[in-house]
Amino acid sequence: MSGLFISFEGIDGAGKSTHIERLAQQFKAQGRAVVLTREPGGTPLAERLRQMVLNDPMDPMTEALLVFAARRDHIGQVIAPALERGDVVLCDRFTDATFAYQGGGRGFDWGVLEYLERSVQGPLQPHVTIWFDLPTVVAAKRLAGARVPDKFEAQPQAFFEQVSGAYARRLAQDPLRFARIDADQAPETVWSDVLAAVQGKGWLN
Repeated sequence: MSGLFISFEGIDGAGKSTHIERLAQQFKAQGRAVVLTREPGGTPLAERLRQMVLNDPMDPMTEALLVFAARRDHIGQVIAPALERGDVVLCDRFTDATFAYQGGGRGFDWGVLEYLERSVQGPLQPHVTIWFDLPTVVAAKRLAGARVPDKFEAQPQAFFEQVSGAYARRLAQDPLRFARIDADQAPETVWSDVLAAVQGKGWLN
């Protein structure tokens, strides 16, 4: 595959959405075709599964299985074809989020998640994962009153502490793939760090 795959990770309120749009514009300005997508979601089937995962009560295994089912469809229908075309794929969350939310937040078995990861996506991983690391208390302040929370956003701060810890564990397992960004900075400073992380790989001038 000749394309470029970049995932954006972090707890809600970390600022991923703003910077993923800006990065897309940077690549487009250099003549690259860009696919902006998200997980769970990215295809009609995966979007329906997303609504179930975010809103319907279910146990952690069911959540994990639905997320990986959505991912399987997303990879086959969107991500793999885009990478084969040579496009840049910018994805708002990918498998690291499953380890963070279901593995960390829900306490679901890490080994089972690793088995599902291998089974569903094989060797496919993002070329770089930009992790917006934000203290949970700051994220809570940013999200307060912003919108009606889904079932994850409504979780207590302790849940998000476990989510953040799981992101750190994934980084420790694959440090060369991750670019950790301090998201508790002014937006322009965060953006500069994001841009530097991508330029450091030689992917943008």
